[in-house]
Amino acid sequence: MKLAVVIPAYNEEKTIGKVIREVPRRMAGIEKVEVIVIDDGSIDGTASEALKAGADRVIKHKMNSGLAASFRDGLDAALGDGADVIVNTDADFQYNQKEIPKLIKPILNGESDFVLGYRDVWGLEHMPLSKKIGNTLATALISSLVGFGLKDAQSGFRAFSREAALHLNVLSDYTYVQETIMQLLFNKNKVAQVPCEFRAREGRSRLISNIGSYAKRAGATILRTYVQYKPLRTFFLIGLFMILLGLVVGLRVLIHYLTTGMVSPYIPSAVLTAILLILGFQVMVMGLLADSINASRRINEECLYRIKKIKWDKTD
Repeated sequence: MKLAVVIPAYNEEKTIGKVIREVPRRMAGIEKVEVIVIDDGSIDGTASEALKAGADRVIKHKMNSGLAASFRDGLDAALGDGADVIVNTDADFQYNQKEIPKLIKPILNGESDFVLGYRDVWGLEHMPLSKKIGNTLATALISSLVGFGLKDAQSGFRAFSREAALHLNVLSDYTYVQETIMQLLFNKNKVAQVPCEFRAREGRSRLISNIGSYAKRAGATILRTYVQYKPLRTFFLIGLFMILLGLVVGLRVLIHYLTTGMVSPYIPSAVLTAILLILGFQVMVMGLLADSINASRRINEECLYRIKKIKWDKTD
């Protein structure tokens, strides 16, 4: 069994070496450990420090492309190198790499396809209150959307089986953390969660420098991913809401008409009712069309999986 530890990094020369040196090179059930660093256009010495610390491979982006792109490239590199298990971790030394054996154990035991390391968010004195609230809300939202009780949907410390990684198709250009969880759970992968240590960060976060901007972009990713996988439900609920609202608005118009035989003075309400009913019906029809497109998406995902399987088959 081969383990690949993928570390996306951007201007982390002060911590990347400590992260790499902390990665255990000997683990039960693992024959080889490979450390892959994705230097996302750093303008400091991140790449050189990674090599000095013993990184097996450093992939350097010419310009900063974002965390999602770094994650995709790291995943592809690990699959191309024949990894059976892939761990993704951060380059800021907040996660304890000595916990990797605990993280990958459910995969090695065949109990899960994906393992999420969760933090005791409300027990972390060094985490700002705004981030604790944001993390809790995002985790609750994603849990309700996927129908699974997640403990920390924002954690970057996670492990994937080879099969789970082959099925992933990250489309976001900002962050991967929400999208990957939703994809894996919607595709019926077995998920395990294990507690993990989370240290205080040295310096400012490169990803969440502005909590408002992060919430906006991450929220857009969550919404887009959900609609992609559950279009019929999404459009049906929106259409049903519009129809019910139209019926509520039109109720007094109907009562007045049955009483007097006249629509006036409620003509504006009658017009609004008609508009809401028509739009609600149209939205539901859009849901049927979107569901047909969703069937094509599932076929495309299966084709991509088979292409990647052939491309990175370890028997080649």
